Amino acid sequence: DFYQVLGVPRTATQKEIKKAYYQMAKKYHPDTNKEDPQAKEKFAQLAEAYEVLSDEGKRKQYDTYGSAGFDAGQAGGGQQYWRGQASHMDPEELFRKIFGEFSGGRGFGDINSMFDQPQEYMMELTFTQAAKGVNKELPINIDLTCPRCDGKGHEPGTKVQHCNHCNGSGMETINTGPFVMRSTCRRCGGKGSVVSTPCTFCRGSGQTKQRKMVMVPVPAGVEDGQTVRMPVGKKEIFITFRVQKSPVFRRDGADIHSDVHVSVAQAILGGTVRAQGLYETLNLSIPAGVQTDQRIRLTGKGIARVSGHGFGDHYIHVKVKIPKSLTDRQRSILMSYAEDETDVEGTVNGVTNTSTGTMTRSDEDGVEPQPDPAQKGFQDSLARPEPDFFLTN
Repeated sequence: DFYQVLGVPRTATQKEIKKAYYQMAKKYHPDTNKEDPQAKEKFAQLAEAYEVLSDEGKRKQYDTYGSAGFDAGQAGGGQQYWRGQASHMDPEELFRKIFGEFSGGRGFGDINSMFDQPQEYMMELTFTQAAKGVNKELPINIDLTCPRCDGKGHEPGTKVQHCNHCNGSGMETINTGPFVMRSTCRRCGGKGSVVSTPCTFCRGSGQTKQRKMVMVPVPAGVEDGQTVRMPVGKKEIFITFRVQKSPVFRRDGADIHSDVHVSVAQAILGGTVRAQGLYETLNLSIPAGVQTDQRIRLTGKGIARVSGHGFGDHYIHVKVKIPKSLTDRQRSILMSYAEDETDVEGTVNGVTNTSTGTMTRSDEDGVEPQPDPAQKGFQDSLARPEPDFFLTN
């Protein structure tokens, strides 16, 4: 099974197939496995598997007919089985071709870095940090000079070998009929030498993954789940922000919302109140007669717009605090106030609507108030029946 030979699933992409082939071919290359008699055979199997699976036409045939395959006689349609085509390329030539495509002269072990996906990191931010911006350190894994070989790629105490493919020149000559072409050596990548004993730490790449703290300049106005790209050395990393909820503010794009609580007296008579802003403590003027949930807009006191200019607004929602208990004096004052109200729908506890439409205070002990004597005879003469329903608080 060619998929098993390369160690990839049947759904593998061409990029995954190429990466798997190179890593396996490097592992079983006859030059690095001289004492393994099966290395050469395994190396050839890898080349055959790669040449079939890297060609979409051959791969489709292979997926359809399996390892049994078919030939022109069996198919009956004159199609040629791919196995006759797969053996045309020398396994060593295929390996050098792939190595030359991707190494770019950076060394025998650097092919792995070419398949690396950009590293992704998560950064936790408070609401204020995200709104205002902050410089925050983030620990990351980054490729740095190998401490064992000092970036040379070979084991300490060993030497690099002269490249026999280009005779140490770093260039190779290719005859193409009447033309002679010179190009960078595919074996050594133009270095003129090859590493015979790769460093055990970096496997010949000269670099290793190391832990490092980097300073991330978080822009003001980032939102939860937003991802930014940041260059680190010769590579880039992606940072996704997780913004904590604020106990004070609610966010709506660049605008923020918060609540301020005022007393009943402040709501009726007006006054001032202190509220927490994003950038400072605010002294707000409360207009007389303010209604609950009425909004006060503070222009430009919101969050900086990441993708534009300027700032959003801060909307403060007024909440009227209703006391749960009253002193005797407060109750008496409110009773007097209630008696003078003219736009009450329904009833007020402790205050009864008389037949004249005025408000009179009921007895605290629950005794029904006596009607006006001038009205008593009139009420008795009406002899009204009991109502079918009544409003209660």
